Amino acid sequence: MGTEVFFIAVMILMVCAVMDLVVGVSNDAANFLNASIGSRVAPGYVIMIIASIGILTGVLFSSGMMEVARKGIFNPQFFTMPQLITIFLAVMLTDILLLDFFNSLGLPTSTTVSIVFELLGAAVAVSVIMMLQRGENLLALGHYINTAKAMAIVFGILFSVVIAFVAGGITQFIARMVFTFNYKRYLQLFGGIWGGIAMAVITFFILIKGAKGATFLSSETQMWIKTNWHIILLSIFVFCGIVFQILVSVFKVNIFKPLILVGTFALAMAFAANDLVNFIGVPLAGLHAYKAAIMSGDPINSSMAALSGKVQSETIFLLIAGTIMVVTLWFSKKARSVSATEISLGNQDEGVERFESIFISRGIVRTVDSFFTNAKKIIPRSAREFVAARINVDDYKAAEVAGEKVFFDPVRASVNLVVASAVISYATSMKLPLSTTYVTFMVAMGTSFSDKAWGSESAVYRVTGVLTVVGGWFMTAFIAFSVAFVFANIISYAKIPGVVFMICFVIFAIRKTSARHEERVKHTEETQFFGLGDDETDVKSSIGVNFEQTGHLIMEIRVSLDKTFKGLITRNISELRKQKKQVKTVQLWINIIIANIFKTMRLITKEDDQVTVWFRQTIRRLQKLSDAYRDIVLRSYSHISNNHSGLLDSQIEELESIRDLTFDILDEMESIFKQGSEFDYLKIEEKNHALNALAVRLDDVQIERIRNHESKTRLSILYYSIIGDCKVIARQNLKLLKIFIESFSHLALTKESGKPEIVKPEEGNFDAEK
Repeated sequence: MGTEVFFIAVMILMVCAVMDLVVGVSNDAANFLNASIGSRVAPGYVIMIIASIGILTGVLFSSGMMEVARKGIFNPQFFTMPQLITIFLAVMLTDILLLDFFNSLGLPTSTTVSIVFELLGAAVAVSVIMMLQRGENLLALGHYINTAKAMAIVFGILFSVVIAFVAGGITQFIARMVFTFNYKRYLQLFGGIWGGIAMAVITFFILIKGAKGATFLSSETQMWIKTNWHIILLSIFVFCGIVFQILVSVFKVNIFKPLILVGTFALAMAFAANDLVNFIGVPLAGLHAYKAAIMSGDPINSSMAALSGKVQSETIFLLIAGTIMVVTLWFSKKARSVSATEISLGNQDEGVERFESIFISRGIVRTVDSFFTNAKKIIPRSAREFVAARINVDDYKAAEVAGEKVFFDPVRASVNLVVASAVISYATSMKLPLSTTYVTFMVAMGTSFSDKAWGSESAVYRVTGVLTVVGGWFMTAFIAFSVAFVFANIISYAKIPGVVFMICFVIFAIRKTSARHEERVKHTEETQFFGLGDDETDVKSSIGVNFEQTGHLIMEIRVSLDKTFKGLITRNISELRKQKKQVKTVQLWINIIIANIFKTMRLITKEDDQVTVWFRQTIRRLQKLSDAYRDIVLRSYSHISNNHSGLLDSQIEELESIRDLTFDILDEMESIFKQGSEFDYLKIEEKNHALNALAVRLDDVQIERIRNHESKTRLSILYYSIIGDCKVIARQNLKLLKIFIESFSHLALTKESGKPEIVKPEEGNFDAEK
């Protein structure tokens, strides 16, 4: 093959670099945005602007890191240009595929681990092919692969995980002991000192240590900074400490806000400096390999020993990459999905948990709880009481800023940023590509743990989430190595057709994952509808929101049941499987509504005990409604998936009549609860009576079928269950309607307040189970 083919291959690498920047930033944006977004210290656009400036600044510090892609994992002098291009193409295609997959799941993974193991997998594949062609022993693999450097990188990454968690936990404990959750009370005493320390740490690790990789600083300037670092550090501490103390004491400024914004800039800068190599290091290495090959006079067969030396990366390429990263940061929906995962795991309040508990997380929680229980026995009581008073989570008050929930306070946000930026920037200065994701995630988890964010009601779910993310990291390494190994083999043997095939495959896979991500986003938006609303202190407003959410829930149940009936009749197992998954979603929504009812009940005074009774009944009705809905879906799915006999034509017709009457009632409830439309309770009750009368008549018909052996046992069980569950659904809706009428009547809400005029039912016993 001529050099023109490899020129095209280098152009493909450049296109891959752009795509990799997009998927990479989408995954890593959470690393530097979550602290400021979670604490809501500024409007979103301000946070994004500061992060963007940090990225553009950071890319200029990343030149030295590019050497990792050229010689960090393999020894380039043993490879030719075509072999390196093969490795680089396999790496980039794998990286795009892998990162997009994790982005679609909303899971943060390590772009560093992915690129390291992709380089390792592809280099091993090409090395093995060369050794087999030359008849070399496979034990010679160590000559081709820089195993010492690769293992140093891997162990450095794993070690950083432990360091990050411990450092985050200890620093947060100290900060909380100083400021407590009522941090504004202690700002005047300790604000200046904390601000000075934070700014000194950030400056030391970002400016002084990071200056080693800067493309715009002369060697003399870098040497001066290196020689006088202690003077610079002390000066920054004193100057910033005085400035922050004046801001706190004289102008009553909450200094955590500027600290967090500066920390956001610092961490964005550290991210760009450390992780840019993961996105463009390989394509630039391919470009340098192509240039070196052309200049050698024998581009196909000459050794790539030139890549072993130091090569200064072009500043223009770094700035272009930084611009692409900034644009992605502003417009990527997947970046917000990844951020939401980490923020939810560090949420100070109880809330909707994304992850379910597993036996491992339950075991870990019990073990840790037992450890601290035993530790308390040897700690003096006075010390325990002092710590408990300083870290009293009851002092934490959840808040909203511009309608957005605050997930944790500025004290924790500042610790997250200071500790994470310090660890990452130090590693950057040592030219060790540790995982930005691992560090920021584990720091956030360490501070959450220290802050008692993982309480008894949420610990098992949060630990499951952490285990899921960490497990994904191990999967990242395995998948990256394996896929890159396979891709490198395909390119080596299939040549150009293999490259074309893999590009098409990657495009197809991205389209599929994007479709799945859209579904997840839609599900998340639907779940967010069930929040209590902006005014959580007004009883009337909260009750109205509760019933509006119930109306939306009834609509979702009706739609799901309709699809279930159709799937059962047509024996569509695919549709029934979808509705089986929907059961979990509906159950989640019901739990959110019930949690919102609990919040509303806390607002009710003792004089409103009757309303409290109605709320208890609302919870019971919702649970029974959920049970009946779930039973219909699961029984239908089980019946069809086990390939049992289908419904008889007569049974289909009868169940459709039951369905129509049930849906008439559900339609009424949906309209009443969601839109406040006028209604006549007695007419709705008549529909329920008609449903019950039809059910009695169909019972007799089914008995005859059983006697005549027309209906098998399992079919009869399914038939009776569906009818019985439909009766329960209708009955619970009527009970909810009674509660709706009496609760709003009790609170003197009229048609002028937006609630419907109604024809009331006769007084009934809401506690009755019938």
